[in-house]
Amino acid sequence: MQLFYNSIINKDTKEITFDKVESKHIIKVLRKKEGDQIFITNGKGELFICKITIANYKRCLVSIISREEKKKLRDYYLHVVLSPLKNNDRLEWFLEKATEIGIDEITLVICDNSERKFIKAERLEKIILAAMKQSLKFELPKLNTVITFSEFLKKEYTNTVYIAHCEKGDKKLLKNHVKPKESVTILIGPEGDFSSREISKSIKSGCIPITLGNTRLRAETAALVAVQNISFINQ
Repeated sequence: MQLFYNSIINKDTKEITFDKVESKHIIKVLRKKEGDQIFITNGKGELFICKITIANYKRCLVSIISREEKKKLRDYYLHVVLSPLKNNDRLEWFLEKATEIGIDEITLVICDNSERKFIKAERLEKIILAAMKQSLKFELPKLNTVITFSEFLKKEYTNTVYIAHCEKGDKKLLKNHVKPKESVTILIGPEGDFSSREISKSIKSGCIPITLGNTRLRAETAALVAVQNISFINQ
């Protein structure tokens, strides 16, 4: 199945016109023609089966044949909070792999030790979208606006919030502490880890300190290990 994305398609939609880029991909690259079926998701758990009515590489028009509500394959909610990384390619790698494995929400936070302060959100959203389509998922993970670590701690969350850090102290092993079907938020620090001030402040705010094991990991690897741990717990 080749999956396409349209954010505004819904149960009342009758037709969709693709932009020039997608139209060219459908007609020139995939060699689709009038009467062929294609599949579209709105990233909200819905799949639309469509038929090409105008096979023009500048303006491909499709009509909606049927709509299916796709049940979410995971019965847990995962929110990962991560600092922008010095090497943006590594952040993009994490977002791609985390989307493939299963994640619901991502927040990038500026920490005391963050080396990068700005990101190109549009680029990251494209990475997430491409990974969703490639892995044939029908729910698009949410990428939040970049905020500071202090701003994040001021927000209220109904799910359990864990913070993974490298300092010594009483920490739970993540895989032994999280329960199946639990909605969780996991904080992963930047290169250089969270500062002592941030760790102390987060614990006072109710975050549960955790460890991902005895191995020293890169920030993006740690974040992906956390995603995979949650996935295994819920198998």
